[in-house]
Amino acid sequence: MFIKRFRSVLLVAAAIFILGVSAIAAQKDREILISTAISLKDAFEEISALYQKRTGIRARLNLGSSGMLQKQIEAGAPADVYASAGMKQMDALEAGGFIVPGTRYSFARNRIVLVVPSLSSLGLHSFSDLAGSGISRLAIGNPKTVPAGQYARQTLISMALWDRLQSRLIPAENVRQVLDYVVREEVDAGIVYASDVPVSHGKAVIAARAPEDSHDPILYPIAVVKGTESPAEAGKFIDLVLDDSGQAIMKKYGFLPLR
Repeated sequence: MFIKRFRSVLLVAAAIFILGVSAIAAQKDREILISTAISLKDAFEEISALYQKRTGIRARLNLGSSGMLQKQIEAGAPADVYASAGMKQMDALEAGGFIVPGTRYSFARNRIVLVVPSLSSLGLHSFSDLAGSGISRLAIGNPKTVPAGQYARQTLISMALWDRLQSRLIPAENVRQVLDYVVREEVDAGIVYASDVPVSHGKAVIAARAPEDSHDPILYPIAVVKGTESPAEAGKFIDLVLDDSGQAIMKKYGFLPLR
């Protein structure tokens, strides 16, 4: 009798163990896809690692310009969460019914800055200096798809520089490409976010900061993408971005809190 009961207990324990291992394995195989502006790369890599540690679910990043990612989602590309560097792109997705209602939040701010190679001898100290004859190549994100490029265009227009600099502009696919051009000294200067500059490890330095009233407010929105098969998990990722742990990581990488 005892042996039969003992065997039954062993069988139940083995079944529970197998189910537990299977559940853990299934959890480890699960992932969500975060389509995110490339300016968020470093902060979101750390947040994604923390998310996986807490949930056992991998948060994989799909990086690019906000406009390019917007077009991907509109074309039906898979994504669970979308995080943009500009309100315009998120507004378009929301108007088109591509995000889950009630899941949109703004979570960070940024600044636009003018950067130059660390060994630059051009003596740039303000955006107005860009009008000088010594500046032949200025890199900015493509204003059609890159929010940083849109903010750069607004800043240059506000300073009556946009038309004067047309022949000198070097468009880039995203803000990190602008930074790469500056680091490699392929351009005289570039316009990026303040949070991008530390990524250059001292090879690019800030020459000037754009006045905040020279462009639209730089706000980063995030939302769950409609059609996701993991709405709860996507929501938990957004919760992490918004909570104290996520906000501390954003601050660590140079982003500003919401006012």
